[in-house]
Amino acid sequence: MSFPSHDLTSAPEESKPQLEAAQKAYGTIPGLYKVLSESPQAYQAYNALHQLFTATAFDAEELTVVWQSINVEHGCHYCVPAHSGIAKSMKVADEITEALRNETPLPSPKLEALRTFTVQMVRERGNVTDAQMQAFFDAGYGHRAVLDVILGLSQKTISNYVNHVAKTPVDAMFEPLKWERSTTPLAV
Repeated sequence: MSFPSHDLTSAPEESKPQLEAAQKAYGTIPGLYKVLSESPQAYQAYNALHQLFTATAFDAEELTVVWQSINVEHGCHYCVPAHSGIAKSMKVADEITEALRNETPLPSPKLEALRTFTVQMVRERGNVTDAQMQAFFDAGYGHRAVLDVILGLSQKTISNYVNHVAKTPVDAMFEPLKWERSTTPLAV
């Protein structure tokens, strides 16, 4: 079943300012935004969550770990390549991006703890154990980071699920970064 994908001429009026802003910022309208624009409220929610998540105390590497851990766990064919490109633009080391894409060990125990906790949150739907929380705290994170992971999960749930139902094509700029899960899921 085909899902609506809009441009500036076909989008609902309420979505047009957001699409115009995307066009101006990126020189093109990403496929996710074209699909989200069908619901101006879903599009606004996604953008608001993105802005809030990027304003957390997480640095660029940690933002990438949360985003990509969720993208990979959800098997999002669109978001993994997109966030691989975004990580590069954020100057995140390629070894971090590749470890996240391939579900191999990250270069630091703290980042690995963040990925492990994020994946546990996804798999357990937030019902992590006291031992899992303690391991996250022992790695140097606190209660705020728990809430910020949930915030990131909220943002990525919107984009991952939208891309699943819409089968959003990977944008041309991210085509070289296409991804398919080639390993068994990460053991956490």
